Formats: sequence, structure tokens, C-alpha cells
Amino acid sequence: MHVETAIEVLIKGLVLILILFGAAAYMTFLERVLMARMQLRYGPNRVGPLGLLQPIADGIKLLCKERFQPVGAAVFTYWLAPGISLFIALFIFVVIPIGGTVEMWGRSVSLSISDVNAGILFFLAISSLAVYGVVLSGWSSNNRYSLLGGLRGTAQMISYEVPMGISLLTVALYAGTLNLQEIVDDQKQYWYVLVNPIGFIIYLITAFAETNRAPFDLPEAEQELTGGYHTEYGGMKFAIFFLAEYVNILAVSALAVTLFLGGWHGPWDIPVVWFLAKVACLVFLFMWVRATMPRFRYDQLMSFGWKVLVPLATLNLIITAYFILV
Repeated sequence: MHVETAIEVLIKGLVLILILFGAAAYMTFLERVLMARMQLRYGPNRVGPLGLLQPIADGIKLLCKERFQPVGAAVFTYWLAPGISLFIALFIFVVIPIGGTVEMWGRSVSLSISDVNAGILFFLAISSLAVYGVVLSGWSSNNRYSLLGGLRGTAQMISYEVPMGISLLTVALYAGTLNLQEIVDDQKQYWYVLVNPIGFIIYLITAFAETNRAPFDLPEAEQELTGGYHTEYGGMKFAIFFLAEYVNILAVSALAVTLFLGGWHGPWDIPVVWFLAKVACLVFLFMWVRATMPRFRYDQLMSFGWKVLVPLATLNLIITAYFILV
């Protein structure tokens, strides 16, 4: 790798991390405001104009909280687990194309950090590692409720990655490639959600489970597990888990836009704006579902994944392959 290319990748990576951290912080504020409006109550409205400084106040509060660790905890793993969750969430954005290329400093600069030929495979490989942050945090905390949350999270993620992977294969069949840039370019005329709505719905459902969001937030389930896998975490360690959750929401939303909703393509030539607007709509959907739907029971969650989503995703893959072949 040339020095200029390495510097360019480093700069893009740092800028993207700062943007994601800021977006994740204000997603917490937006979610609290939206849920308050949907449930006819007040949201954060005291810190700053319209409560806009609430995420900053929360960050300062968490930074100043006392650091602790439970007696009998596996110290190294206990401190490492939140970092694993956040690193995996950020690493997914390496292959997501945001807006094609732009002219900058007399040269064309790609708005994606890396153009990997097997982008879909890269996403599946990296996202499958997120389970380590959940299960290691539950095991290392020396708390039975945390351990149960970690085991739940492991079984849930592994189960829902199967139909998610199958739904992404249907996109690869339509595009004839695993490269995310080429998949976006192939959607200039029509979006894949129009020809593959079942695959899109399956992906969205599994994305809720992959990110541990309601109604599939069983690894946390405070009524049953007092907080689940992060029960014994406080202060910034606790905040890192939630930062990773919101970055994960952005990641699965960005991938859904890339694979099913035409990426940065839109009626007018404002690629980054189109991409961000589509991602924002899906993020709003995540918040809307959390505010309105009750949590599944754990046996219902697992049964739905293996008995409904896996057969449906497999049938959709077979039908898609048949029509493309014929």
C-alpha cells in the first residue's frame, strides 16, 4: 500500500469513527424524544435548548462515575468485552459504500474506506464475531444473571445469522457479485426491495435480533435478568455497550440501504444525502418498533427463528435462483 493511500484510509477511518460516535450519542437523545412523544410523556428537555445537550451531560456523568469490578470476575476478559463489541460494530463500516467517489484535492476520492470484492461475506464474517463481546461479558462478570444473558445472546445471534445470511444470498444472486459497490451500481434502474421484498423483510427482522433490540432484546430482559449480560457493568464500560448497540443499528441500516434500497442512488445527484436519508428512515423504524411492540418470550424467539424464518428464507432463495436461471 502506498503512503498516500495509507494516509487517506487513516483519515477516512478517523473521520468516520468521530461521525459514528456523534451520531450514536444523539441517537440516544432522538430515541428518548420519539418514545416520549409516542407514549404521551415528556422526554429530555432540561439540558440546553430543547434538551439538545443531554447526550453531552450523560457522557460527562458516565465518565465521572466510580470504576468497579465484581468480586471473582475474570479481570482481563471483563474489561476487554465492551471493547470487542464496539470494535466489531465499527469494523463493519470498512466495506460499506456511502456515496461513490468525489473530487477532492485534484483527485477522485472514494467515500468508502475499502472496496472488498467479497463485501457481503466480509460483513457476515465480522458481524458473527459480535457474539464474543456479549458472551464474554456475561461469563467474566461472575454473575449468574449475566451468564444467562450472555448464553441467550449467543444462541439468539447464531440462530438469526442463518436466515440473515440466506436473505443476503438472494441479493448476491440478483447482482451476480458479492461486491457492495457493484451491487449498488446494479440498482440504478430499480431497487432490489421491489423484486425481493421477502428477503428484505427477513433481513430487517434478523437485524433486530442481531442488534439485541426490542422486541428481541432477550439477552438484557431487565424483568428476568436484571439487565442481562451487562448487569455488572457501570460508568463508561456500560456506555460502551450501548454505544456499540447504536453503532450496530447504523451498520445494519446502512447495509440494508446498500443491498435493498439502492444505496446512494436517488432522483437527484446528491448521493451522500440520499444514503443518509434512507439510513435515517430505517433508524426511525428501529425506534418506532421499540416504542410499540412487546418483548417476545425466549422460546417464541427461538421457535420463530428456526421454524419460520429459516424455512421462509430458504424457500425464497430457491425461488429466486429458479427465476434467475429460467
